[in-house]
Amino acid sequence: MAVTESQVLEALRRVVDPDRGSDIVSLKMVSGVAVKDGHVHFTLEVDPQRGAALEPLRQSAEKAVDRLPGVLSVTAVLTAHRPAPKAVSGGPGAPAAPGAAPGAKPAKAGIPGVAAIIAVASGKGGVGKSTTSTNLALAMAANGLKVGLLDADIYGPSMPRMMGLSGKPDSTDGKRLDPLVNYGIKVMSMGFLVAEDTPMIWRGPMVMSAITQMLRDVNWGELDVLVVDMPPGTGDAQLTMAQGVPLAGAVIVSTPQDIALLDARKGLNMFRRVDVPVLGIIENMSYFCCPNCGHRSDIFSHGGAKAEAEKLGIDFLGEVPLDIAIRETSDAGTPITVSQPDGVHAQTYRAIAARVAEKIKAGGGRAAPRFVIE
Repeated sequence: MAVTESQVLEALRRVVDPDRGSDIVSLKMVSGVAVKDGHVHFTLEVDPQRGAALEPLRQSAEKAVDRLPGVLSVTAVLTAHRPAPKAVSGGPGAPAAPGAAPGAKPAKAGIPGVAAIIAVASGKGGVGKSTTSTNLALAMAANGLKVGLLDADIYGPSMPRMMGLSGKPDSTDGKRLDPLVNYGIKVMSMGFLVAEDTPMIWRGPMVMSAITQMLRDVNWGELDVLVVDMPPGTGDAQLTMAQGVPLAGAVIVSTPQDIALLDARKGLNMFRRVDVPVLGIIENMSYFCCPNCGHRSDIFSHGGAKAEAEKLGIDFLGEVPLDIAIRETSDAGTPITVSQPDGVHAQTYRAIAARVAEKIKAGGGRAAPRFVIE
């Protein structure tokens, strides 16, 4: 017998928030209920000040649904809409620091221990942005940097599969999640918190809250670079990143053809509009060489991203071919940068990573500032 959404909600009506004295459904804490083939996912929206203390409530909600006949798995996720931050010296909403130029924008709060944050973005989907993010992060680590990787694509998280990771993150201090680690990279993704085939039926504010929590409520430790794999487009997720943390820059990924470059240009201009430096463009799927005869075909044209970079006055970071080995290793969770480290493709990613690192260093890396509450 297949479980229904109404049965899930009825079960959750028996779960009471002990501090507020009513059930979590009546309190409108439950949202995003999704039921598919016996797998249930839902979200508990909570006050961020109570978030750490409500883990037992989340577990109780999961258990209540798990008792229903026909339920194979249950995943409940806590999320919180944060209020506007209080004024802090140099923080968002604070007055300009003494001596600052009139009209100067207040500094954004960095992530403690993280020296630089870069976004890997594209204007449209299907250009290989997640594959590029993964191999760029691994290439930076191979070049000697301490690297983290945040999967900010809430609707279509790819990092668990690409990085060969599974399971749910733990919390050492009971307040923040510990990222999962593979190949020396610390990774956080919504894919660790929900089943792989569970649709995320969330509105914009919930997406923004989830990204903020994965940035700030994770034990990232000491990192030279946090690479953020952005979802396609120029919407809520991009604005959350651009306005919420001091991005050292954005890397734009595009394929060579005109339609992809049109959308890439939109993504690039979005970052420029919110004062995020664009570190350069990568042309992915740049060309195809037949593995049997060596004949080269420009399936998606060739050189369009380089020409676009020259036209817009930004750096062209490099080109990556369309190659079955890159696809196979990504699907297998053994990205080509680590599975074939001496190969030509790994060397291409390492060269791109070196250029990006140089540009971050030249820009000062935008290290996280210290704040004093006034």
